[in-house]
Amino acid sequence: MDQIREILRLTDGVLGRDVIGTYLHGSAVLGGLRPASDLDVLVVSRRRTDEERRRALLRGLLGISGLDGGLRPVELTVVVQHEVRPWRYPPTGDFLYGEWLRAAYEAGEVPRPGPMPDLALVLAVALAGDRALTGPPPARVLDPVPRGDLVRASLAGLPDLLDEVDGDTRNVVLTLARVWSTLATGRIRPKDAAADWALPRLAPEHRPVLEHARRLYLGSHYAEETWTDALRAHVRPHVRHVLAEIDRAAGRPAGPEDVPRP
Repeated sequence: MDQIREILRLTDGVLGRDVIGTYLHGSAVLGGLRPASDLDVLVVSRRRTDEERRRALLRGLLGISGLDGGLRPVELTVVVQHEVRPWRYPPTGDFLYGEWLRAAYEAGEVPRPGPMPDLALVLAVALAGDRALTGPPPARVLDPVPRGDLVRASLAGLPDLLDEVDGDTRNVVLTLARVWSTLATGRIRPKDAAADWALPRLAPEHRPVLEHARRLYLGSHYAEETWTDALRAHVRPHVRHVLAEIDRAAGRPAGPEDVPRP
């Protein structure tokens, strides 16, 4: 299945003339898709999506997205232009599909509009990647995201991320490296490049966890992910150390009142 073509066919069929533009973001524009990378697509729309069209998008995406059968997981975000331009924080998202939410969708939940701090990162990457699938270049339909709001969005996602340390270890470790890199340099890197940036800045005892996560990212699907007991024992100390580095890069004192430490 050509998933990009199917996504465009779905969004065009459901949203029609409301679509201003459709843009790639994420790994596809940061450094190339890896074995377990999502297909990340942003749709900028003229108006909010009604209930019928939300359900139509959801039905289509449940068939297009997947973790096996040759499919990549799809993350589809819809934003209404006038809700993100002029820019304000936190931005409002109109619709979000992600494979991590499949169980809720299959149980009957339908994505709803609401504040989505992570949209600051999505829009910044879409602007930097400049990969229009349909419509004008993203800089013609979206405002730039101030660095301060990139920092706020990066920090806002940490509590939910840390809840997944045991179940999604590879992604948590690499995302923390990327948050650290972004806050320290102002540049959003692909996960492997963020790991390359972080590794020489880590003490030797904290490197093996990130080195292993990087190898998994470059060469393995999620179903192939394995961690030895010895590495598992170092995951939480590694995470605590990187969180302290994130606090320093953000210019705030470390402490459990901000982000729960695993």
